[in-house]
Amino acid sequence: MTVETRRCQTLVIGAGPGGYVAAIRLGQLGQETILVEKRELGGVCLNVGCIPSKALISAAKFYEKISQAKKMGISVSGLTIDPEKLQEWKQSIVKKLTGGVAQLCKGNGAALLRGSARLVGNREAIVTDRKGKEIRIHFENAIIATGSRPIEIPAFPFDGEIVIDSSTALSLSQLPGRLLVIGGGYIGLELGIMYRKLGVEVTIVEMMDQLLPGFDPDLVAVVARKLKRSQVKTFLGARAVGFERTAGGARVRIEHAGKEIELDTEKILVTVGRRPNTESLGLEAAGVRIDEKGFIPVDERRATNVPGIYAIGDVAGQPMLAHKASKEGEIAAEVIAGRPSAYDVRTVPAVIFTDPEIATAGLTEPEARAAGYDVITGRFNFAANGRAMTNLETDGFVKVVAERDTKDILGISIVGPEASDLISEGALAVEMCANVEDVALTIHPHPTLPECLMEAAKAAIGEAIHALK
Repeated sequence: MTVETRRCQTLVIGAGPGGYVAAIRLGQLGQETILVEKRELGGVCLNVGCIPSKALISAAKFYEKISQAKKMGISVSGLTIDPEKLQEWKQSIVKKLTGGVAQLCKGNGAALLRGSARLVGNREAIVTDRKGKEIRIHFENAIIATGSRPIEIPAFPFDGEIVIDSSTALSLSQLPGRLLVIGGGYIGLELGIMYRKLGVEVTIVEMMDQLLPGFDPDLVAVVARKLKRSQVKTFLGARAVGFERTAGGARVRIEHAGKEIELDTEKILVTVGRRPNTESLGLEAAGVRIDEKGFIPVDERRATNVPGIYAIGDVAGQPMLAHKASKEGEIAAEVIAGRPSAYDVRTVPAVIFTDPEIATAGLTEPEARAAGYDVITGRFNFAANGRAMTNLETDGFVKVVAERDTKDILGISIVGPEASDLISEGALAVEMCANVEDVALTIHPHPTLPECLMEAAKAAIGEAIHALK
């Protein structure tokens, strides 16, 4: 059988938020590019991650807010949830965005191949399309952007019915009565809180002694209090050891405080992390090195140990975030096109869509102290902000972390309403090496939530107007 052969300047493997951005940027820079994707354009983020989860989280928050409208004098009766209609709405958003990605790639001259790619040398790959046809591609450069997948634990193998991963959890056409979440990280909390708002009984089992391990305990405490008010059960320092199927779903065994406890549930959602998709890519044939965790080491240009082969996104290491992947995609494309580009960012902001939301840019207070900085902090509570009051969302605060002598901002942390939108100002402040006074002296419009950033900056230097010292 004759194998079709194609040539290109750059082959991009994976069309997630890193790969498709790289392909578009390469096209803009005049590079002949082939983009290979074996599933759907947009990758995990757009299809079964960031976008669909935020759609459902927004819907759940809207549902809860309507049910609480009586505080404003608005009474609503007959409020119901149609899970199938909710899924249709979610998918309509995904469809619009994937269609937009396809148009952008085409409009910028990137050719799309549907299939699985495997390197067979450091300048050659085989793509097997969905019909089993093989296409041999000769390239000058390659970008590996194949993303990651949920980690499966031996005692709880995914079956798509009782034991589910995050992708399946976003596609349920019927709401379970009870959901047990193994893993109290950001994915587990986001989905657990979303389902609780929709009326599901939720239990979270976390092995560490804190939800969201690694985050500032001050921020986590606010979310933990809201979980308690929402009647979400949490077991910290606990380990899920196994389960048995029952007529109603499953009975899960956990070890907690020296005892074994049995918990009944309909669904078990396992969210204990993600692992990079670096198997079956032929990396060894190309000579590309991977580390003990399966990640591909890269330099500031996102180049691997093999000249001409680059890696971006989740496969290139932490943090495994879509916006980091997109930035890396632009950098790799520019480097390939001969531009003096490098990954030299001061911060990659992180956002968690819990209730309330958490967002950080730069160093948190514990991280700054651990790094040896002499730290000052300023904190301002949303409870003292007029706009937060009008929104019925007053939990949380903004914290500014700065170096004592220079007053340079080391980081900004937010837990509260719209933290995901507010943190961009914090990211800019960190990236431009802003001083506390740069934020404190900037007039912020009133009445708005961003005033809390200004007040927190003022608090760091003892000048907050709307808070007592």
